[in-house]
Amino acid sequence: MQVMYRSRLIATVGILAVGLALAGCGNKKNAGGPPPSGPPEVGVVAVKTERVALTTELPGRTSPFLIAEVRPQVGGIIRKRLFSEGSDVKAGQVLYQIDPATYQAAFASAKASEARAEANLIPARLKEERYRDLVKIKAVSQQDYDDAYAALKQAEADVASVRAAVETARINLAYTRITAPISGRIGRSTVTDGALVTASQPAALATIQQLGSMYVDVTQSNADMLKLRQSLASGLLKNSGTAQSRVRLLLEDGSAYPLPGVLKFSEVTVDQSTGSITLRAIFPNPKNTLLPGMFVRAILEEGVSEQAILVPQRGVTRNPKGDAVVMLVGAEEKVEPRPIKVVRTVGDSWLVSDGLKVGDRVILEGLQKARPGTPVKAVPFGSAPAAPAATAAQPVAAKK
Repeated sequence: MQVMYRSRLIATVGILAVGLALAGCGNKKNAGGPPPSGPPEVGVVAVKTERVALTTELPGRTSPFLIAEVRPQVGGIIRKRLFSEGSDVKAGQVLYQIDPATYQAAFASAKASEARAEANLIPARLKEERYRDLVKIKAVSQQDYDDAYAALKQAEADVASVRAAVETARINLAYTRITAPISGRIGRSTVTDGALVTASQPAALATIQQLGSMYVDVTQSNADMLKLRQSLASGLLKNSGTAQSRVRLLLEDGSAYPLPGVLKFSEVTVDQSTGSITLRAIFPNPKNTLLPGMFVRAILEEGVSEQAILVPQRGVTRNPKGDAVVMLVGAEEKVEPRPIKVVRTVGDSWLVSDGLKVGDRVILEGLQKARPGTPVKAVPFGSAPAAPAATAAQPVAAKK
């Protein structure tokens, strides 16, 4: 029994020794840790030029294409209002009727004066004709003829004067019918039947606005206007080729107005208080979507840059001085910072005027690993990351 027990003990100790030896070999193999990984991957985009249409967004207000304030040209009592507030009226349509009684009397009096003056003209003309023949044969003196001729001219002047008075009375009588000066939509009336109005009073009776087309007045700073002109003169920007710049419109709720407009003109004087210039565009308004006084934002087409360089905003940072900086994958696949000059945003990108050239690789992804001077592995931005390396060895199943 002791011999058998000793044999089992020796065998057990041998097995433990072999196991410890194998474990020691395994520890030596793993002592070095995982194999060193390669340089970090960064997503880059190659710089290229492209054709970009540049626009600017400016705030503005709408105003009617035509507007007219209705005022009386003679005084009197409003007998009747002849339109519905808020309706469309036509040019020449009667809006108010002023009591015409006194003006009818004045017109009749003027006509009577005209008849009397014409009656006085007849004998004066006949006397001048008779004296003209008699003076030739010395039947009357030259003085008598001169007096007859002067009387004729005075009678003719009296006729002309009373005819002018008749025309004035006729015009005043016509002015008792207050008509619409333009076609359009009329607003509320400021007077009612029975109100007293006076000629050329400061308060308008009503206002008519033509809404089929609408003006949009926007303001642009003079400095921006000068930069635009310099860019066009230097060739950095080119005109779109159309005679009038197209304009798009954003309404106050942010929605886009469906119909485009055109830029009509820019003001010739700079506002001294704001340093801005007023631009006016015109838009068709067939459905009366635009109303006078609405706040809108106009998008003006400034020009086209044929060789524009755009860099996504996510790849641009700022240094302590506030200058724009991008990280590039440069020589020897190492990261290098590059200061650039940006002009404006175009969508989600910056328009770069200086600092980059075609072919430069700008880092957009992995900027936290892109330290200046460190080597990196550049991959196209947006590509799938490389799959991790497979495990070098798998544990061997122990045999039973």
